[in-house]
Amino acid sequence: MRVIFMGTPEIGVPALREIVAHGHDVVAVYSQPPRPAGRGQKEQKGAIHLAADELGLEVLTPRNFKNPDDVSAFAAHDADVAVVVAYGLLLPKPILDAPKHGCLNLHGSKLPRWRGAAPIQRAIMAGDTETAVMVMRMDEGLDTGPVAMSEPIMIAPDMTAGELHDQMAALGADLMVRALAALERDSLAFTPQPAEGATYAKKIDKAETRIAFNRSAAEVHNHIRGLSPFPGAWCEMALGGEQQRVKILRTETTSGSGRPGTILDDDLTIACGSGAVRVVRLQRAGKGVMSAAEFLRGSGTLRGQVIADG
Repeated sequence: MRVIFMGTPEIGVPALREIVAHGHDVVAVYSQPPRPAGRGQKEQKGAIHLAADELGLEVLTPRNFKNPDDVSAFAAHDADVAVVVAYGLLLPKPILDAPKHGCLNLHGSKLPRWRGAAPIQRAIMAGDTETAVMVMRMDEGLDTGPVAMSEPIMIAPDMTAGELHDQMAALGADLMVRALAALERDSLAFTPQPAEGATYAKKIDKAETRIAFNRSAAEVHNHIRGLSPFPGAWCEMALGGEQQRVKILRTETTSGSGRPGTILDDDLTIACGSGAVRVVRLQRAGKGVMSAAEFLRGSGTLRGQVIADG
């Protein structure tokens, strides 16, 4: 089939590679324009852009589809279908209607729960125990189109967003090539989403990444793993005579009580509003990721320190 692939971050790379490997003709790849990143703020291509370059595919990076020339260029590819994986733009109707079979989106949630930009993080932060990766046909709404195929995924109690992301990327790639095979046979059926149970997974805001230890241990644990490894949930600790930002990347819930934010022992157990969390992995500003034991060897005892008022 003639396929247009549309995506930007790493989660879509396995799907792009699988589509190419299964012999489909990827006539163009659309990705968000390179963005300034890093200390030097040099423009960097997204993961999909880099993968497409490696595969020798044409890459187009319009900022939006408000320019009629960009819409015409899209339609001129004469594609059978467009595959969309975390592209980063709402597509206007002329783009949705241009491919013969429309646009298929690979979405990382159990729709209609967690429509929107951050379904992986929001599912974990909410304490969900199950999610899914789904192939749906896009319409003008935000993740409101009918669903064709779904693969359920269990969310383990300590699974991080990064781990769920990687599992979803692999499962999603397989699901999408199966969907394209069914579409090619004219046997891909679509079911409207239920009207009940819709929730919105808004983009993660920097203001919500600070850890509030006055919440329950389960809520703190879910917040931390839902933001791990990126952007990372953080707190400030007194280290070397000054307050330093520390990202907490992995915890486990445990028993313990005290003023929220108090370090209760020499294993980096921190009291929460109810219960406690034990830090397993963390990262000081400007340093690499380390275990709690490695961190404590370099900082000495922190028992009794209150790192947040909650």
